[in-house]
Amino acid sequence: MKDKMIEFLLENANPSIKRRVKDEVLNSLTSEEDAMYREQILAEPSIQKVIGAQKENGWIEPVKALNGVVFNHSSAVKYLAEKAVGKETAVLKRAVNAFLPISDPYTDEAGKVIEDFKYPCAEFNSSRCACIARAGYEGVIDISKHIQAAADAFRRVTEIDSVFDILQLAKKGGKTEYIFKDYEKWPCRNYLEILAFTQSWRNEKNIRTLAESVREMMGTDKPELVSYRPGGYSAKIGCVGGVFPAQGLTVMGSGIYPSPIMCPTGGNGYYHFELIEWFARCGIVPQVSELSRITEEIAASVDSNGVCRLPMVAEDVFKNWNKFGGLQLEADWKSKTRRDCDVTFRALLILHYSS
Repeated sequence: MKDKMIEFLLENANPSIKRRVKDEVLNSLTSEEDAMYREQILAEPSIQKVIGAQKENGWIEPVKALNGVVFNHSSAVKYLAEKAVGKETAVLKRAVNAFLPISDPYTDEAGKVIEDFKYPCAEFNSSRCACIARAGYEGVIDISKHIQAAADAFRRVTEIDSVFDILQLAKKGGKTEYIFKDYEKWPCRNYLEILAFTQSWRNEKNIRTLAESVREMMGTDKPELVSYRPGGYSAKIGCVGGVFPAQGLTVMGSGIYPSPIMCPTGGNGYYHFELIEWFARCGIVPQVSELSRITEEIAASVDSNGVCRLPMVAEDVFKNWNKFGGLQLEADWKSKTRRDCDVTFRALLILHYSS
């Protein structure tokens, strides 16, 4: 089945996908092929538009580069990395360096000084580190504190009896709500992305703990916690909308949404390929029954031509390059074959990393 998928992609996909199949999946990329693919990738109109939007300091200004999608600096960095331009390519190297320094404490856009790890899921630096990790710069730029914070956040789920153990009541605008206690930890999208694209945290114990954490958050045995996203108002949490729920975590959503939450009762969820891929990259699929089941469904959907025919794929997650998605590598989906290449490539990655 995988051979058929690879054959289909190497025959029909764009240079980015072909290069990554040969490199990530087959581990057979030659130096000649590498040079050829990179030349082709850098010549693509979408990449040229991103390069043209880069300022002298490396920052990439907002630019429409793919089917009208506006890239900001962070999404442009992730797009360049996913397109496999190469981490030594000038545009990506300068863009990643533009994130520096990763300072703690930092001053936000409103001039407020914030300690990096005082609030769980603090977005300013964790989102930057997620971009740095995605670009493959773990061994170049020191993001070890944020990698550790990400691993600790998932571990914290396994250490407490209830999420309310790490929350406290506070008043905001005349209302009382639960917020995180200072210096507490909790998982979010940024932290999962950091773990998915880094290596230093990986050992048998940490992977087992991550799997246990995900199983707990995917539970539904406590109705009052299903889809409950802890944190309260934004002054006490950074990754607004990206915080994982106490229970009801799912990779079957409705597309772009603020947080992975339970689908409506009786609803048919869409396969959220980005989250599935990240969990697969973390190596926990065999230890989480729900992820194993969904991975098996993806495998079963591949037809005799090697094309993933999975129904109900969250297309918004592919097409919208922003903080809640971004997977499309083909120029557009006007051609059915291009759509098939994008979806089949992600399915191949999920199956590859799941094993």
